[in-house]
Amino acid sequence: MPVVNIARRLPGKTVSADVVSYNGLGAVENYIPVRSEATPIGLKTAYETMLAQRQKETELTALLKAAADASRQAEWNFHNAVLAMKESIRGQFGPDSDEAQSVGYKKKSEYKRGRRTPKTNAS
Repeated sequence: MPVVNIARRLPGKTVSADVVSYNGLGAVENYIPVRSEATPIGLKTAYETMLAQRQKETELTALLKAAADASRQAEWNFHNAVLAMKESIRGQFGPDSDEAQSVGYKKKSEYKRGRRTPKTNAS
């Protein structure tokens, strides 16, 4: 017998089959369950609880997506503001200033100048 892992979600097909079975219980006469969770009232309670929890999950998923979108937008707004500040610092103090270096730019004088390589004549 396989080990049942209740940490995983049930497949949708299984839940759909369970709902069909639950709905089909109304056609069964003289049903006398031994286990309390298998009574029609217990089944109805479990079904309604499942529906309520699914609705709550859907709502929270929507809230999570909205929060993630808002967070992403705030990150971009902050990034664009920092880029504007850096360009403003570079424009006000110049590309070779200590102020430009303090906000993350490399000083213009620190870049190596390009060296020409002499052409070799193929004779």
